[in-house]
Amino acid sequence: MPIFKYRGYDQKGVTSEGVIEADGQKDAALKIRTKGIFPKEISEAFTSRKKSLFHAYSALELANITRRLAILLSSGVTLIEALGALSNEQKGDWKNVLIDIKDRLSGGTSFVRALHEHPDIFPDFYCGMIAAGESSGKLPDVLVKLSDYLESEINIKNKIKTALVYPAFMACVSVAIVLFLFTFVIPKITKIFEESAAALPFITLIIIWTSNTLKQFWWLLIALLAAAALIFKKLKRTKREFIDGLFLKEPSGIMMSLYMLRFSMTMGFLLSGGLPILPAMKLTSKVTGNAVLENRIVSAENLVSQGSKLSTSLEGFPPTLIQIISTGEQTGRLPEVLQKTADSYESEFDRKLQRLISILEPALILIMGLVVGIIVVSVLLPIFELNQIMK
Repeated sequence: MPIFKYRGYDQKGVTSEGVIEADGQKDAALKIRTKGIFPKEISEAFTSRKKSLFHAYSALELANITRRLAILLSSGVTLIEALGALSNEQKGDWKNVLIDIKDRLSGGTSFVRALHEHPDIFPDFYCGMIAAGESSGKLPDVLVKLSDYLESEINIKNKIKTALVYPAFMACVSVAIVLFLFTFVIPKITKIFEESAAALPFITLIIIWTSNTLKQFWWLLIALLAAAALIFKKLKRTKREFIDGLFLKEPSGIMMSLYMLRFSMTMGFLLSGGLPILPAMKLTSKVTGNAVLENRIVSAENLVSQGSKLSTSLEGFPPTLIQIISTGEQTGRLPEVLQKTADSYESEFDRKLQRLISILEPALILIMGLVVGIIVVSVLLPIFELNQIMK
């Protein structure tokens, strides 16, 4: 529902202004008049439903704003005043978002409902936790937990990005070097062989053919790569469950560790914030990042709603995790147990990621060495044969 800013005067002629939530201009004017105010000017406030195509809201900035909001509320500042103070610190879209939320609160909207008006910024789990915090009266504590969770998610993503930077750089450099050799170096060297009447080795003929193909049909290579990317993107959308199933079976087990880390961290976080188990399961299913696991959690949610325990409802999850969940249910410490399990999975994920990178780096160097070695051999063999003929 839109928020409208108004300016008018009351029965005593005193100027009055504020914000109100209404379905439209006419509805806003009617509601303002019921307050005993005669509106002179009504305009719609900022709305975030219009997403920017070129702006991505920073998860780190969301974590920082959430933590500062928690500090302000813990200090005794009201929610509207805290949002006003935070909006004064921000610039651009974030400033507009905070002002819009503050205006909606001033117009009588609840905090969680105001957040729902910004779905591109505040995820479902964020809004769910805020709703639990508002109903329990522990909003500052919930905001602290939210900022901790967001920072943990950011740290995990940063670990993956940092670990893949060097291998990705090596792969790009290797491809660039190979393309340079095939398109510039090899054509100049092989001119000598093409002009000679001597029969060339098979490997040299392959290298010459590859070089000529790349030089003449480079545009076709780019088109094929683009088509492959589009096909893969379409398969991820139409055959997502099949592809995600392959990720669960990959031999290193790194993806399973990542999925279990997300599951235990999110589930433990939501339960510790006071969210009931069924909404927590529903929200957790959306953040695992795997369609197969998402369906399994949804199936488990249906069983739990019928009275089953979480530990007996989860299928296809590691037996160790199920046993840990069962222990947490028996002791009544499920949120705490899941959070400790998340720490364990994070350490396991870090070890597997480092092991994978330690294998990937020499593998790239070895592949690059083999390609360069084949090129060198294909060039040297005809030279040795020419020398034999000349002798």
